[in-house]
Amino acid sequence: MDAFSPSEQLNLSRFDLSLARRVSQHAASAPQSLAVKAEAETLTYAELELRSNQLAGYLQSHGAGPDALVGIFLERSIDSVVAQLAVLKAGAAYLPLNPAAPADRLAAMLRDAGISSVITRSDVAGKLPAGKWNVIRLDADRGLISVNQFASRDSANHGADLAYVIYTSGSTGQPKGVEITRSGLENLIQWHLKAFHITAADRASLLASIGFDATVWELWPYLAAGASVHIPGETLRTQVEPLRDWLVEQSITVSFVATPLAELLMLLTWPARTALRLLLTGADTLHRRPPQGLLFSLINNYGPTECTVVATSGVVASFGTEPKQPSIGFAIDNTQLHILDDQMRPVAQGTIGELYIGGAGLARGYRNQAQLTAEKFVRNPFASGDGSRLYRTGDRARMLRGGDIEFLGRLDDQIKIRGYRVELDEISSVLDSHPDVKASAVAAAGDAEDRRLIAYLVLWPESKANAGAFRDFLQRQLPDYMIPATFVRLDALPLTNNGKVNRAALPAPNGNTLPDETYIAPRSLIEQRLAELIAPLLRVERVGVNDNFFLLGGHSLLGTQLLTRISESFGVELSLLTIFDHPTLAGMSEEIEKLILAKIDAAPEPLNAEAASNDSLANEPALRTGDYR
Repeated sequence: MDAFSPSEQLNLSRFDLSLARRVSQHAASAPQSLAVKAEAETLTYAELELRSNQLAGYLQSHGAGPDALVGIFLERSIDSVVAQLAVLKAGAAYLPLNPAAPADRLAAMLRDAGISSVITRSDVAGKLPAGKWNVIRLDADRGLISVNQFASRDSANHGADLAYVIYTSGSTGQPKGVEITRSGLENLIQWHLKAFHITAADRASLLASIGFDATVWELWPYLAAGASVHIPGETLRTQVEPLRDWLVEQSITVSFVATPLAELLMLLTWPARTALRLLLTGADTLHRRPPQGLLFSLINNYGPTECTVVATSGVVASFGTEPKQPSIGFAIDNTQLHILDDQMRPVAQGTIGELYIGGAGLARGYRNQAQLTAEKFVRNPFASGDGSRLYRTGDRARMLRGGDIEFLGRLDDQIKIRGYRVELDEISSVLDSHPDVKASAVAAAGDAEDRRLIAYLVLWPESKANAGAFRDFLQRQLPDYMIPATFVRLDALPLTNNGKVNRAALPAPNGNTLPDETYIAPRSLIEQRLAELIAPLLRVERVGVNDNFFLLGGHSLLGTQLLTRISESFGVELSLLTIFDHPTLAGMSEEIEKLILAKIDAAPEPLNAEAASNDSLANEPALRTGDYR
């Protein structure tokens, strides 16, 4: 199968104007209108047109044209906007490279991409790995760039030509380059302008790092409309209250914020002078609905990089009007969605399956990876031999009664706990509904044989909730095997540069675990000794009288190990069934005491129960020495 099918590509002639022509038109009709602002630096449309035209001409003189790939090695800045627009004007495609990315990752992307030139600046050029590409420094080469004439290449470009390449994480540990076409980009722009009624009066934010495909969405629709794009400082973009204040001060009307930040922003108090009318979010699962009376609308969006940023979108109704978790909305223009089983057959409405995406936004494929492209971009069985494809997202979803789509996590993110399949996001969704929880994440620790759940909670300052309260809350809605063994309190969830929850940076439980105020200390010698057996086995600090072995992270294999330790320490044989029937410390201790008493009753010289029990414990070598591990 070809890397892409012409039937999937929209001809650029379908659009009134391409992005480059739209920008040129605004520069001609409103030359002094603000195009881009980054802190104290500003750029008008006339200045954007001049600088991008000069750089585009310079790139053309160095061979830039259809499907040539030019690297952009710059941080979020006015220079990065000029550079990306210039590449598109030159008829080429751009590869955004974040200077803050690890050096090895940058080197791997550059080796794989086969770029012709890299646009950078002297202050970051030192971080650029060495290679055979032509290095263009916007500051040092300003004199050479400024004398170039630009010849529009719009007529030479086709919808199937590349617009940009974004590298994402690969299953092999090596990044993979997603090739996005010009028609895919133009379709995104056209839909966005229509769906959100974007005009030249809008003021949009640019928060995403340059290597994240959300930047595409935060930038081009607004410049296509003659609106202005505003770029905050690096430290401000991930701090909730300062970000809110900046959005208000800059009179931002439309902003995209990654899901974890959006969930916190909508819980803040917003002043009446807030200009924000749309808060767009995506990139992670949305667990919360906005409160009633919020001054702006919340729009939830979903889309893999392979489908040109956005594939679905929908307004999120306020909390109290809709009890269920927010959906990811409906397909955007010229996009088809299918929920299929493992044989690629449609599932019934409400049934869970894998989400497949087709239409104009599909990437050409993965750069230099024909086999992976064939695996993920498959023939569309619902088309009549036109060569169109569907992208296998690997995401679980189901269609709701209203026709919108509910996202249910990754197929490969499911884990097994005690033989049951568990979706971590489902647990987090329930935790987020607790009034004391500001944000949450759930992770699994341990290997397949000894896996336990850890809940990470960001709580409201006034919260007095403890681990026991959260455990009781979850038990009312989830089965036992989905109850975390440990609850960890954090000041904030760690985020990646793209604003997603960074699960790899979640700390190990230590002194940050939430106390369980329902804790009752062991009351007898048997309970005390049994607690000392269970705590290191389950890697918990302490075990109380009413603590449940399985809710603390125990399972059948650990139960078998516990039986061995009980036998060595108490000299009695408890069954695994007994642990299942009596999983608390008190219940197991009572069963152990019964077996000890029965053993004493069978002895030649019976003793009274209390003396016999104490005598039996005192004569156990392991209990005398404390060496019971």
